[in-house]
Amino acid sequence: MGKGFFEVPVAINEPINSYAPGTPEREEVLKTYKAMYNSTVDVPLYINGKDITTGDTATMAPPHDHKHILGTYHKAEKKHVQEAIDTALEARKKWANMPWEQRAGIFLRAAELIAGPYRAKINAATMLAQSKTIHQAEIDAACELIDFLRFNVQFMTEIYAEQPESTSGAWNRLEYRPLEGFVYAITPFNFTAIAGNLPASAALMGNVVIWKPSDSQVYSAKVVLDVFREAGVPDGVINMVMGDPIMITDTVLASPDFSGIHFTGSTHVFKDIWQKIGTNIHNYKTYPRIVGETGGKDFIVAHKTSNPRQVATAIARGAFEFQGQKCSAASRCYISESIWNEVKEYLTADINSFKIGSPENMENFVTAVIHEGSFDKLASYIDNAKKDDNVEIIAGGKYDKSEGYFIHPTVIKTEDPKYTTMCTELFGPVVTIYVFEDAKWNETLKLVDETSEYALTGAVFSEDRYALETAVRALENAAGNFYINDKPTGAVVGQQPFGGARASGTNDKAGSKLNLYRWISPRMVKETFVSPIDYKYPFLG
Repeated sequence: MGKGFFEVPVAINEPINSYAPGTPEREEVLKTYKAMYNSTVDVPLYINGKDITTGDTATMAPPHDHKHILGTYHKAEKKHVQEAIDTALEARKKWANMPWEQRAGIFLRAAELIAGPYRAKINAATMLAQSKTIHQAEIDAACELIDFLRFNVQFMTEIYAEQPESTSGAWNRLEYRPLEGFVYAITPFNFTAIAGNLPASAALMGNVVIWKPSDSQVYSAKVVLDVFREAGVPDGVINMVMGDPIMITDTVLASPDFSGIHFTGSTHVFKDIWQKIGTNIHNYKTYPRIVGETGGKDFIVAHKTSNPRQVATAIARGAFEFQGQKCSAASRCYISESIWNEVKEYLTADINSFKIGSPENMENFVTAVIHEGSFDKLASYIDNAKKDDNVEIIAGGKYDKSEGYFIHPTVIKTEDPKYTTMCTELFGPVVTIYVFEDAKWNETLKLVDETSEYALTGAVFSEDRYALETAVRALENAAGNFYINDKPTGAVVGQQPFGGARASGTNDKAGSKLNLYRWISPRMVKETFVSPIDYKYPFLG
């Protein structure tokens, strides 16, 4: 068999299609959307390369058209989860020993499948299942997932190239082994790219995976799985199970072969899982890797020297794109008093120009929130704000779930910087504004740092470099992704590795080598060319 030091294609970020009127990609995705809307799918479990139906099913519907059924998915029993674990461990025997360039070829092919024949389908599925506009679907389901797949391959080769020093008498080598056991991937509803990357990044490094997608994202997760199958991921390497999350997680965590979790979701759930892993620690063969990205209460802080138009645009995009359902979405803003009136004027004009409805109508900037539970929670916070004396709703405040779960983009202004919507993660199109005195820049930065348990993303606006430098230092621990004169969303793979600390997660930076290090267990090999034949050292003479 031929050998070589192989170089993979240099990773570049996938260009974002415009979907402007008259473009071929716009026509193709609309045609695909209609075809998928007018058909139904049945999504089975996927274990050891086989589709498994259980008869215990749940329905899937578009959040913006919740009476329309897109199809059903099957729920696992405990025996199915155990079967997935057993078959993954069996598949590991070959997968862990497969040459790295073969694993690279599979996932590079997956990237090209998404870039080409699957692009319209994965975007349309994300528009339907998660109610994303075409732009939000394109930057997520297509471009970001392609970027994850391409850059992870490049990062893998860079890691493998990292080797210790050797001498003429000994050759030192680092082998980068997969973890001993299997990895559990729990993925969220809000990003199709995350749903694909969490199992794929671990699998790329030679691991086998049990993947549980969100109940609200199974529809597009099936498209991701179809891509992996066509790309050539071997049977048993990535197994997809849906159903009762507590049962699935408890079954997985009870296995002595559990070696790591790759998680994106709520802080509360992640802490519960961490606690269960700790309780089971004496049962495991290895110390499991715990990698998680959770919630955020992300901020924008605007100094008196900020450009009001730029600040308003950052709030409009950062808070309301994808209905504020990004862990990075702006949800609390601190605006200097002297620029507030201008910011308010621009922001309310922007919001009043928003069109709201189905993503099929590409004039709509805002669509529906993910499900009724989210809708009801957000509506309750809006209702409470209407009753509270120390707050004012300056835009939005309306909602309607008769056809879809529509929450109108809402701006709350409060006199209390610790008001509940300044502190609580809402995960929806609601942003709260606190206006501070111009002279209280330092005090406000301290307030920003102390208000939330989270530390995911944040942004500061200023034309004063001294004020910026003060903010960068004061907010050092308040955000894992920090933005200067930009909105706090939109991290790009290979450019802005993503993740936060405090209650926002383990900050292992998806979209970088840092994340891939978590899915390997290095082995140091020292080969001595001429071994000693006498135990005596010179000092003994």
